[in-house]
Amino acid sequence: MNTYYDLLGVEKGASPGEIKKAFRAKAKQLHPDIAGSGGAEAMRRLLAAYEVLSSPERRFEYDRAYTRFVKNAGFNYRTWLREQDDPASQAKLVFFELLHLEEVRAIAIWRKNGGLAFPMEQYLDREDWMDCLFILAEELDRQGCAYEAFRLLVTLLREERRRPYFRLFTPELENYLKTLVRLRLKPQVDEETWIGCMENLIGLGFSAQDEERWMRSMAKTVKGMRQQQ
Repeated sequence: MNTYYDLLGVEKGASPGEIKKAFRAKAKQLHPDIAGSGGAEAMRRLLAAYEVLSSPERRFEYDRAYTRFVKNAGFNYRTWLREQDDPASQAKLVFFELLHLEEVRAIAIWRKNGGLAFPMEQYLDREDWMDCLFILAEELDRQGCAYEAFRLLVTLLREERRRPYFRLFTPELENYLKTLVRLRLKPQVDEETWIGCMENLIGLGFSAQDEERWMRSMAKTVKGMRQQQ
């Protein structure tokens, strides 16, 4: 069972320096000149693990989620979940696969169960659901599915505002959402969807400057739509 630590070949208590050293050593082994084209997927997984473990906040969230969700599960837990056909088991399987860097499989299960319409909050503990949403949104974004990632992050931030859970991690969540909007969301949605996304950001607790920028974008988009009519 691969954890992020297993992929890097370090102990759970490894120092930042040990994590960086392990990553560099593994990355050299996966260089195309050595591993060939077949090492691309392994390198992607290695990078994903390193991105989390090299960030104190994200490492803390991963450790907390993994310990809480997987600590009592043996190797057969994945098999058992796969054999179940109820939505609660499917929601848990999505989270389990995400925690073990099986993101493609996790997204496929999530979409099979309705994607954005899959009410995982009904089947996971609140903390597990919030951790799962962030990891899922992050991977959807990596795969070029910015709109789905946006929807999950807005849901997550709205819940965080209602009742804080991430706390020190919240600024990173906010910055991630703003970066997604600024760099990747607009090319992937139509004008009406973009306006709806901007409306979702208003009142989420961002700065007045951020909200003013989004309102200007909405107005500009509406004007452009009218000119096309």
